[in-house]
Amino acid sequence: MATLLLLRHGRTTANANGGLAGRQPVELDDTGRSQAAAVGTRLRAIPLAAVVTSPLIRCRQTLELALPDAAPVVEDGLVECDYGAWQGQPLKKLAKDPLWQVVQQHPSAAVFPDGETMAGMAARAVEAVRRWDARVTAEHGPEAIWLACSHGDVIKAIVADAMGMHLDLFQRIVADPGSVTGIRYTPVRPFVLRLNDTGGDLTGLVVPRRGRRRRSRAAESDAPVGGGAGAAGTGPGSDVPVAADGRK
Repeated sequence: MATLLLLRHGRTTANANGGLAGRQPVELDDTGRSQAAAVGTRLRAIPLAAVVTSPLIRCRQTLELALPDAAPVVEDGLVECDYGAWQGQPLKKLAKDPLWQVVQQHPSAAVFPDGETMAGMAARAVEAVRRWDARVTAEHGPEAIWLACSHGDVIKAIVADAMGMHLDLFQRIVADPGSVTGIRYTPVRPFVLRLNDTGGDLTGLVVPRRGRRRRSRAAESDAPVGGGAGAAGTGPGSDVPVAADGRK
């Protein structure tokens, strides 16, 4: 299957001021613009088969700075959580609301007044990226890499799903502004390849084109015993890790 890169937009004026932007049209601040330009240098080293984005302006601005030659496709499933009445409020004020502890400790039960549920946000975001991943794989092959630009809680929910974590644990995950997270879906399980990467070389995520020998769909989902050779292990046979049952 293809490899997904999740990009969080750069820092916004709301982030800098300690507010919860939600779906408000807040824009990048100077730091956010610098973050977008910096991540673009790393992303342009990778052949991206597709670029999709949340419809909100902070994501579109990030991509305009990071990948000016791209033509992002808007995907509504990647939009920020609808925080309803919480939107636009200072985080310090929200921390005194009883709902705050629900969001912290039991987010799967969180229902934002006049907004959506956090579980609903997670479900539609995961559906969107899995749908796009299947589409990119079908159109460009299993070695393809594609990018989705979205928001902190949305990315954390997608990562929690990929790691097999209950949504109630997703607050343990961090997705900083301008960070990149990599996930590769397979027929059996996803693999989280990068998490909250704000400065590393991303070219190691490029999958070498396969030769005549092709691995079975089951083997594609196997984890290499001992951890494998990593990005450096791209020599002959290195894409066929020894599975737990001894298959190659």
